[in-house]
Amino acid sequence: VQLQASGGGLVQAGGSLRLSCAASGRTISTYIMAWFRQAPGKAREFVGFISKNGASTRYAYSVEGRFSIDRDNAKNTVYLELNSLKPEDTAVYYCAAGGTYLSTNEQQYDYWGQGTLVTVSS
Repeated sequence: VQLQASGGGLVQAGGSLRLSCAASGRTISTYIMAWFRQAPGKAREFVGFISKNGASTRYAYSVEGRFSIDRDNAKNTVYLELNSLKPEDTAVYYCAAGGTYLSTNEQQYDYWGQGTLVTVSS
């Protein structure tokens, strides 16, 4: 499956963005989908995941209550809604697809998009 993330940009603190991850080559309904991010000079970190049917989600503590993940299997697309953005949310955001476990570990995800940059100004 190929993943294409989009929707990043420059936003002021307190603002919102909606990222999209469009899949091709295979239906995403067979995959657990996740978002990770990598800030400048830092390691990539888990943001959140959503189960195959969308019934289960989990988020990193740092984004809990501000970010939400949704999926539309019919459109083969996963979304990450970012609200109440903070400068520390500045990062390249990656979507990923995996098939086995609901996991915060990036090694459980087999397919990755190219990333989309989110910059939050103070």
